[in-house]
Amino acid sequence: MDETPVLVDKRAGYVVVTLNRPQRLNSFTEAMHAALIKALNDVEADGCRALLLTGAGRGFCAGQDLNDRLAAGDGGKRDLGESISKFYNPLVRRLRGLPFPTVAAVNGVAAGAGANIALSCDIVLAARSANFVQAFAKIGLVPDSGGTWVLPRLVGAARARGLAMLAEPLPAEKAESWGLIWKAVDDDKLMSEAETICAQFASGPTFGLAQIKRALDAAESNELSAQLDLERDLQREAGNSPDYAEGVKAFMEKRAPAFTGRRS
Repeated sequence: MDETPVLVDKRAGYVVVTLNRPQRLNSFTEAMHAALIKALNDVEADGCRALLLTGAGRGFCAGQDLNDRLAAGDGGKRDLGESISKFYNPLVRRLRGLPFPTVAAVNGVAAGAGANIALSCDIVLAARSANFVQAFAKIGLVPDSGGTWVLPRLVGAARARGLAMLAEPLPAEKAESWGLIWKAVDDDKLMSEAETICAQFASGPTFGLAQIKRALDAAESNELSAQLDLERDLQREAGNSPDYAEGVKAFMEKRAPAFTGRRS
């Protein structure tokens, strides 16, 4: 068993969470699921203003560790729906529901659930050597962890079907050009770029950024009229925040704003 399957490094205003099973390409075990959920809960409780998620070693995450299932002594023939309900779905919901920006720094392969966990973050950066692989079809499974939801929304129906059914690796630069991720960067600049973004978020208007997340998430299912009403309501809340007042004051005084991230 891994002693520390998830590493947590607190920075000034943000936290770096690292999947730490490099010998298994950071593939998921039940222990790593538990450690990651605990880390996310702790990060929110600590008043963090941004999260950086990455992987140790030469890969971001290779998805489920099949050896972990075989070790259970059932030949790996367990109820996979139960595993998704217990581990993967709560993780995706937790990541997407965090009230501050999340950044994924994808180093190397992001395969199966690992790819879709990365895509659950608000901003996805990838090293140019990285690949995204919807590997499920190779073993007769269906993309999970939000894969069938996020892929057609990001890259369109035709590309989503190709990625899901052919299970071909998608290089980082093509992932950027297709709109799957925010940006592909040189390998040696991946972490510095991700840290710069997190530092920007950590000094930003956290409540307003959380409202942006809420609006964009709702837009996936709202009709225009409902979305216009939601924008009105969220703007009312943002307009009553201390950060809005500070942003206006700083603009008028021609200086950088000193945001607190507080709602009130």
